[in-house]
Amino acid sequence: MVKICCIGAGYVGGPTMAVIALKCPEIEVAVVDISAPRINAWNSDQLPIYEPGLEAGKAADLTYWESAARMIADVSTSDKIVVEKSTVPVKTAEAIEKILTHNRKGINFSILSNPEFLAEGTAIKDLFHPDRVLIGGRETPEGTKAIQALKDVYAHWVPVDRILCTNLWSAELSKLAANAFLAQRISSVNAMSALCEATGADISQVSHSVGTDSRIGPKFLNASVGFGGSCFQKDILNLVYICECNGLPEVANYWKQVIKVNDYQKTRFVNRVVSSMFNTVSGKKIAVLGFAFKKDTGDTRETPAIDVCKGLLGDRARLSIYDPQVTEDQIFRDLSMKKFDWDHPAHLQPMSPTSVKQVSVTWDAYEATKDAHGICVLTEWDEFKNLDYQRIYDNMPKPAFVFDGRNVVDVEKLRKIGFIVYSIGKPLDPWLKDMPAVVA
Repeated sequence: MVKICCIGAGYVGGPTMAVIALKCPEIEVAVVDISAPRINAWNSDQLPIYEPGLEAGKAADLTYWESAARMIADVSTSDKIVVEKSTVPVKTAEAIEKILTHNRKGINFSILSNPEFLAEGTAIKDLFHPDRVLIGGRETPEGTKAIQALKDVYAHWVPVDRILCTNLWSAELSKLAANAFLAQRISSVNAMSALCEATGADISQVSHSVGTDSRIGPKFLNASVGFGGSCFQKDILNLVYICECNGLPEVANYWKQVIKVNDYQKTRFVNRVVSSMFNTVSGKKIAVLGFAFKKDTGDTRETPAIDVCKGLLGDRARLSIYDPQVTEDQIFRDLSMKKFDWDHPAHLQPMSPTSVKQVSVTWDAYEATKDAHGICVLTEWDEFKNLDYQRIYDNMPKPAFVFDGRNVVDVEKLRKIGFIVYSIGKPLDPWLKDMPAVVA
């Protein structure tokens, strides 16, 4: 293999191609994308995504996957291997194969599915040291040859025993299954967090106890205001759709419940805020610390902060939002968009308004919290653990509230300062004990 062209310069394409280019200097790597600003950013010192360990590189222009497949067929003058990285719907590899087969003009195309299993914030580390690399292809001589060619690329730095080869459908479904299982763990621990609050148990202690079981393990057992990111909800909904299409309604309903619990957790959090603050946040300033769906990324796709903010705005709160990696424009765009609008190319998304009524965005946590009646911690950025909460308390009306949706603050320390603290899944502050988890 002498040249790789990657279509799509986002959170998957950019980091993946950067690592392949680094590890395989004999291979020419080109990255193309429909967004000119995104390509310009990749070619600058200000990359379009925030990812620890990723430094500026080079990239080139794109279109939708179907048009991309037709373009590949049009311009190809020799046999090609086309690799689908699974940020598109399941069965896309098969659809691409059909388009190429019907437009091949004597050229042979081999289609592979090579799902990414990158976690944002650790993508470069995940690429350097993957748990596994999964390559799916047709079980034919041509398919086997194509699988081996891609396997040889990864073998430059990945141990061969971590490169798994399957058929096309197994590879695509494995990606959905992995994300569904991870999301299920989060919804499970979040469901337990509600029970902990009701009984006086501590979700951190319960999670630790459960995680010491070698059959379960400790990862993805942190209670929070809810999961986010571009993959979990979309992949589960894709799984639900496939189940329903194949006559498996009971299986579909099982996976739907994972999303229902996630939505419930966000609603429950908003209700705790409102009920704690004398059943109204109308006209009150609420500081929102963190807007990205998790720390070490600027990605806001499906971040629980969107629904929490919209819930508070629906009750006419005034929001002051701070996140170290999310721009003001992105926050206003997210609060203006309908669900899944983010999944369209930028030029097809709604125009970002200059502002959203009742919302201000600041680049300083102390400015965000000044004169705020309450603080909502919605992303687990490390800096939020080390803020001067005495200073913050002194600049807030009393009673002063902290609603920790990520369990990052020192609850006892804040209570000694004078804060009334609600922390997901932790024993309730006496102030909260007689207040319902859900407002009727």
